[in-house]
Amino acid sequence: MGKDPSMPVLIVDDYAMMVRIIRNVLRQLGLADVDEAHDGRSALNLMAEKDYGLIISDWNMEPMTGYELLRAVRANERLSRTPFIMVTAQSETEKVAAAKAAGVSTYIVKPFSAATLKSEIDVLLDAVT
Repeated sequence: MGKDPSMPVLIVDDYAMMVRIIRNVLRQLGLADVDEAHDGRSALNLMAEKDYGLIISDWNMEPMTGYELLRAVRANERLSRTPFIMVTAQSETEKVAAAKAAGVSTYIVKPFSAATLKSEIDVLLDAVT
């Protein structure tokens, strides 16, 4: 696996159980430097302080959605190349297309298995390292 185990990862989700699931998968991958935010606005505040090697975000959050966060990340020169995984129950074609147009690295529809998330993270991080 071509990833740095010390690489910081940011989980952005307002549902504590989903944060725990994602954190456990990251731990299985050997990624232990994991921070969390409960909406896009708090995530941007964290990203202003720390460089992350991967962002995993839910779509549906208030006051700033994961889609709005994705657009803000891609518009920021310093953050624009950060791998970004959207994890959401939104499987409508228009939403997937909007996320892809905004520059999402990969899109995972809930519910998903830990194996699916692990596989997507492996593929994504191996591609960027």
